Amino acid sequence: MDKIKIGKFEFNSRLFIGTGKYSTMEMMEKALDASGAEVVTVALRRVNFEDSKENILNYIDQKKYTILPNTAGCYTVEDAVRITRLGRELGLPNWIKLEVMGDEKTLMPDNEGTLKATKQLVDEGFTVLAYTNDDIVACQKLEKAGAASVMPLGAPIGSGQGVLNPNNIKIILENAKVPIIVDAGVGTASDVTVAMELGADGVLLNTGVALAKDPVRMARAMKAGVEAGRDAFLAGRIPKKLYASASSPIEGIIK
Repeated sequence: MDKIKIGKFEFNSRLFIGTGKYSTMEMMEKALDASGAEVVTVALRRVNFEDSKENILNYIDQKKYTILPNTAGCYTVEDAVRITRLGRELGLPNWIKLEVMGDEKTLMPDNEGTLKATKQLVDEGFTVLAYTNDDIVACQKLEKAGAASVMPLGAPIGSGQGVLNPNNIKIILENAKVPIIVDAGVGTASDVTVAMELGADGVLLNTGVALAKDPVRMARAMKAGVEAGRDAFLAGRIPKKLYASASSPIEGIIK
């Protein structure tokens, strides 16, 4: 079985899916099921612990899914570390999708802050999946800091633009010794397939499913896109050529 391994965690599905922006909790549940994902990420800052009806954790079957807490909405190292510790106190799995944002308008990550927080959380025993931009050097530094997975963005969060810089993603993959999960910017199934064909170990997405006209059908499409892209990568594509090449052998043809 072609499993993905991140630290001590191991999964069959390479599609990681978020829980924000759905029209209803019921729609979210249906989309999660259709996606075939085994990992569901939840923004700890947005969990309503005071109202059970609004607490998103009550709508996620933790026997079926592994929850990946994330620090979405954190703009400082201190805030990200505090939120991560909160997840552990709540009894959630001892791992984190680490986000330290640097700019409120573009929602681009603060690479310096992410690196600092990664070092601190790794020292505290967390399995860190570090979200960053598609900066080759930044990804290398995060891996050296102990990140169990590095998550370069395909495009700005929620933009739906797909993988804007496939060359950077390819170079990041060539240098990495930890799983690389393309995160953010995925708009449709073909975007997922492109990321997986490049050799990404997985894809994390949210908006592309949650805000689709039919989230459940889009979740199924994303699942198929991950599987098709992974199969294509493992199969090995033919080289691109400038000129045509006959599909049938021409040797032995009677003229």
